[in-house]
Amino acid sequence: MTPTDVVNEIFETFRERGHRHYGENVTEQQHALQCATFAQAAGEPNHVVAACVLHDYGHLVHDLGEDVAGHGIDAHHEDLGAHVLSEWFPAKVVDPVRLHVAAKRYLCWKEPAYLAGLSAASYQSLMLQGGPMNDAEASAFESHPHYQSAVQLRRYDDMGKRPEMATPGLESFRPLLESLVVTNVRPGL
Repeated sequence: MTPTDVVNEIFETFRERGHRHYGENVTEQQHALQCATFAQAAGEPNHVVAACVLHDYGHLVHDLGEDVAGHGIDAHHEDLGAHVLSEWFPAKVVDPVRLHVAAKRYLCWKEPAYLAGLSAASYQSLMLQGGPMNDAEASAFESHPHYQSAVQLRRYDDMGKRPEMATPGLESFRPLLESLVVTNVRPGL
């Protein structure tokens, strides 16, 4: 597949399922665009902006419906999304996607005020995802080469929940995403 084909497939998934809500007051697509817009405005590297667009892709490709956490289910969307995206993108994009849930757990361990500031939906999913990390988990997380990008992504994830926020559309991120598509990527790399 060419980079254009890859991004076309991703955007088609957003068109088909991006209208879903996941427990917040924004749709999946609004959330992705807000996260990426915040990251871009902050001057983050392209791979972090791309990870922001794609971080909840797993919610779009599972067939569990909307607000699965509200039904007591952890869909492991971070792993599902990373698995699919690893066919097209390098680790510097995929690993923050895979680690953004762990980054929430990590921040709850590292910064007590972070836990107190979680939205109700984010707190609910945190409990399904294992709660705050312990010391050993946090140490292991910090040893990952892309953990800092995952933490940055997590902070934009928390910001991207504003129903009234206007953002550029998906197409505005096409060149950035296409520039990061790689061919012959082995899953998990």
